[in-house]
Amino acid sequence: MNQSLSRRAFLGGFCAAPFGAGLARAQTPKELRIASRIIEVNGRAAKVFGIVNGGGGNGLSMMLGERFQVRVKNDLDVETLLHWHGLNPPSAQDGVPMLSQAPLKPGESFDYDFVNTRSGTHWMHSHLGLQEQHLLAAPLIVRETAEPLFDEQEHVVMFHDFTFRDPLEILAELKAGGGGHAGHVMPGMEVAMLNDIRFDAYLANDRSLADPEVVRVIGGTKIRLRLINGSAATNMWIDLGPLQGELIAVDGNAVYPVKGSLFPLAIAQRADVRLKLPEGSGAWPILFRPEGNGARTGIYLATQGAEIARLSSEGDVAPEVDLAQEIKLRSVAVLPSEPVTRTEILALTGGSDYLWGLNGKSSMHETIFTVRENERIEVVMQNQSRMAHPMHLHGHYFKVVALNNKSIEGALRDTVLVPPATSVTIRFAADNPGNWAFHCHHIYHMNAGMMGAIRYSNAA
Repeated sequence: MNQSLSRRAFLGGFCAAPFGAGLARAQTPKELRIASRIIEVNGRAAKVFGIVNGGGGNGLSMMLGERFQVRVKNDLDVETLLHWHGLNPPSAQDGVPMLSQAPLKPGESFDYDFVNTRSGTHWMHSHLGLQEQHLLAAPLIVRETAEPLFDEQEHVVMFHDFTFRDPLEILAELKAGGGGHAGHVMPGMEVAMLNDIRFDAYLANDRSLADPEVVRVIGGTKIRLRLINGSAATNMWIDLGPLQGELIAVDGNAVYPVKGSLFPLAIAQRADVRLKLPEGSGAWPILFRPEGNGARTGIYLATQGAEIARLSSEGDVAPEVDLAQEIKLRSVAVLPSEPVTRTEILALTGGSDYLWGLNGKSSMHETIFTVRENERIEVVMQNQSRMAHPMHLHGHYFKVVALNNKSIEGALRDTVLVPPATSVTIRFAADNPGNWAFHCHHIYHMNAGMMGAIRYSNAA
């Protein structure tokens, strides 16, 4: 079997047409194939990974209430495994090697079968080593209605940071004191660091601004953009340019609308943005800008026949992604007002010699703390390092309840950014027994030790 797929065949209409055209609807059984493919980045061919659905396209679309019955086959020549980011499956189906499942060997398949209770914009990706940097990721959309409720077009965009280099080589360079991290570990230097990896390009649905995706729209109509930051190591800004939009959901959870034209999106986070297009014809770029540099990628929303003025892949330097928006977010859903059982302190540590850790320990699967079922836990994450960390808890969603010890009625999330010298407090219900990863989603930080596990136990 030829495991190499062209970019056009791989996207299969998913990115070139209104939402749903290339996504496979969930049926029993559903099949996903992990394969290698060839894409073109700024005129140069690159071999990457991908997740191919039964229709030959990229991504998976389901209806809330459908049972999650999916067979995943590994057509790579290396081991791999998928994590369902945003869903809360049983622990044994969470897709974390050596913690919840054994990796899939080449040619092996695994049947996932569980009741899914989570709707919204989510994604799936490898949780093995640095495979996510090889673009082993795809959208996972769980919709509550078969058709949009607000007479709007929908479109899904996943963006990535991209390198032609071997990620293992990059990590080795970082650990040896070189690469983009080198200038930020000088004695006495206390300046926060935004990026420690230098990338060759930034992609939106596998394409750079040299060859952007054009989404055909009708002037005067509404469009809902389901945006997924699938980057390995880059926090981004969503830049609507002259358009105004409303942020209506984060990490798949509805929030009271926040209006604007510039929205931050940390690594692994998702944002649903609704906007109304101007009347008449036109072409409007939607840009995704990595913090701390002038690079950018994006798509175009364009009416039929509209002239598209191509933009450069370089623009103004984007600011640091911070928590200014986080403090404004309010969850639509109201959680039960149950008392907190206890509070755990989690220090985000490291950076020197490119060793990262939790509470001063650099590991991958070591237990951070144990919980008992039905407890209600608060975790105060205190960033003692010089870089921001997008912290992701598996198997649960949580509420952001305090920033720098100031209480807020925040959003429901599964990933939250913790900037340097900042504390973020989250609260979650221990309602999904098992062993669960809790880690920084910057994959070089994670693979250099900033990961641990929360384990359920009946012990006091």
